[in-house]
Amino acid sequence: MSKEIIVVAETLQGKISDITYEMLGIGRKLADGIQKPLLACIAGTDGSALAKNLGVADKVLLIEDQAFAASTSEAVASMLVEIIKQREPALILIGGTNVGTGVGIMLSLRTGLPHINFSKDIQLENEKFVITSQLFGGKIFAEIELPIGGAIVSVVPGAFPIEAGKSTRTPEIEELTVTAGELKIVFKQFIEPETGDVDVTKQDVLISVGRGIENDSNLELADELAKLLGGAVCGSRPAIDQGWLPLSRQIGKSGMIVKPKLYLALGISGAPEHVEGMKNSGLIISINKDPNAPIFGVSHYGVCADLLDVVPAFIDEVKARKSGG
Repeated sequence: MSKEIIVVAETLQGKISDITYEMLGIGRKLADGIQKPLLACIAGTDGSALAKNLGVADKVLLIEDQAFAASTSEAVASMLVEIIKQREPALILIGGTNVGTGVGIMLSLRTGLPHINFSKDIQLENEKFVITSQLFGGKIFAEIELPIGGAIVSVVPGAFPIEAGKSTRTPEIEELTVTAGELKIVFKQFIEPETGDVDVTKQDVLISVGRGIENDSNLELADELAKLLGGAVCGSRPAIDQGWLPLSRQIGKSGMIVKPKLYLALGISGAPEHVEGMKNSGLIISINKDPNAPIFGVSHYGVCADLLDVVPAFIDEVKARKSGG
């Protein structure tokens, strides 16, 4: 068994996704720990152009084939089955994203290797991989120990730092020929969803509202504060389910993943599904009258008070500072 660690590079519309760099960063750490090479695998028609960006890996396995260009779960699983037969790696890392959904399960069924989903941490302890998997939307965390003998791990986006997986180094490239076979699922067309009037993923400042704002008439406070700070209003799923904001402004696991410089959470409890979408924000400030609200656990600053009392005072203070008063 080669014992290599392989990161399956994820691409979308000709660009390498952030999850790839997250996996390369943790993959590098684990590969160094077992003193084996780190490989990245990239497939499709634009792989050769993108491979140079995967310099954290010791080598890039390149499969240039139109059959893998769309990265359907079936095609990627078929490709990896062949690679596993050839190289027998110690660990395969796959992005737990919409693109990677289903790959790990298919691959496990076809190879008999164990598959751990929703993984947010991977450590090397006593010559074993110790993997932390979040279950039921993050309400339960399970630790799984696996021997260094072949496993498939799907990584939750945002689990590891992106910068650790980036390098200016040009990696060695090895071209592979892999046959996809007859595929039952064929990619036809990529349709870009409408982002609405505001693309919340590109905002430096976000004022996010939750159930604690009570009703849509109180959105005026959030709107006014967002305008003063040069940002936009977004919300947790309860606010969107109430119809207070459009779906394009939902933050969380089932919505948008954002990393603004400032994330101000108003009346948001902090369910794991929401936290997944905003935990990497530069500065997180939360206002909630429940002292046990989970949102305080990920906040840099917290105010335990009624937001309807705090936000108007906050607005007045911002106005005073802007006017020089």
